[in-house]
Amino acid sequence: MGLGSIVGTGIFVSVGTAAGSAGSWLVTAIGVASLVAGLNGLSSAQLAAAHPVSGGTYEYGYRWLHPSLGFTAGWMFLCAKSASAATAALGFAGYGLNVLGLTATEWRVPLALAAVILVTGFVLGGLRWSKAFNAAVVSVTLLSLAIFVAAGLPAALRPQTRELARFGSPPEFAPGGFLEACALMFVAYTGYGRIATLGEEVREPRRNIPAAIILTLMASLLLYAAVAWVSIATLGADALHRAAQQEAAPLEVVARRFDIPGIDLVIAIGAVTSMLGVLLNLVLGLSRVALAMGRRGDLPTCLAAIDRSGSTPFAAVIGVGLAIATLVLSGDVKTTWSFSAFTVLVYYALTNFAALQLREPDRQFPRVVAWMGLLSCLFLAFWVDRFVWILGLGIIAAGLVWQQFSKLLFAARKMEN
Repeated sequence: MGLGSIVGTGIFVSVGTAAGSAGSWLVTAIGVASLVAGLNGLSSAQLAAAHPVSGGTYEYGYRWLHPSLGFTAGWMFLCAKSASAATAALGFAGYGLNVLGLTATEWRVPLALAAVILVTGFVLGGLRWSKAFNAAVVSVTLLSLAIFVAAGLPAALRPQTRELARFGSPPEFAPGGFLEACALMFVAYTGYGRIATLGEEVREPRRNIPAAIILTLMASLLLYAAVAWVSIATLGADALHRAAQQEAAPLEVVARRFDIPGIDLVIAIGAVTSMLGVLLNLVLGLSRVALAMGRRGDLPTCLAAIDRSGSTPFAAVIGVGLAIATLVLSGDVKTTWSFSAFTVLVYYALTNFAALQLREPDRQFPRVVAWMGLLSCLFLAFWVDRFVWILGLGIIAAGLVWQQFSKLLFAARKMEN
């Protein structure tokens, strides 16, 4: 389940996006991002063990921090995952166009919007992937990536291409770009939070959940590093970045350089199935968070409306679909992924802050783990594009203003009743 939550948009799109910032230091940035993710994962695990409820840091913030910080966590989760969903939709469209044999990039945004509308409609109809289908999607994704790495090794090891991956070359190191790449690649790992929510379903959760998070991150690190190395050694960091920006399908562009016919189609099919599954799961998850925030009054109460079957929060699903579609209109995977990076780093900074408030009997790891996670998240958050983090701060402020207005409105209604 951990691999299925992590391996998706991050590896099919963000590797190319981050390559433009880190250059040949991309593999090192992937390693740093996995370390930060590991610190946050351990904080998430001990919070989940101490307070096993749905809602993640939204609920932890309310319990251990302050209602405003709890709201900020939920607000940032919605923003981060909506941006990730928009990136998944654009990536789906980029790879999907190539599967169809179309090169017209102007169709990417319309196809991405169509995917969002389709998935939103399916969720409104009560459709959910079964566990078996989800396992099949994950298997296709991992198999296509394993084929990519195996097929790319001969091309990557050629003398004329190997020079493109001069990892650790000091003249190519740009501290700002490297740290931005660390922030961008961190988002790719954040699916580990799904593991931390399983406290009530796992034997010995205090031991097994942290172990599962660490093993999942290690496996993901090896997979991401292998894909990044083959990609840069074959195509070069600059060309990989251009492929992400222009086609939103960087791994397929790399696969075209291999000597095996049809390998690019295999990668495209793996990407399409993976990102469609990511998009569906994100719409499902986001709508439930929006439902919970609507019930509490942190978002408009209309989002708490349930259909006649009593199982689908139709207003929340439509609201989430509209938010994702709006972000898709940017048409730029770098912008949507950078916005996701800033907001998710703020979210996990609050996760670590909540972990610092745990009582000693509930603490599984030294406080220094949470301190390192908190400081690393806050540090990396402000290395994304300046416009993105200024926009992110503005959205946090707007959300907090709405929360205070909502409280006053709720109190007024209560007095009238």
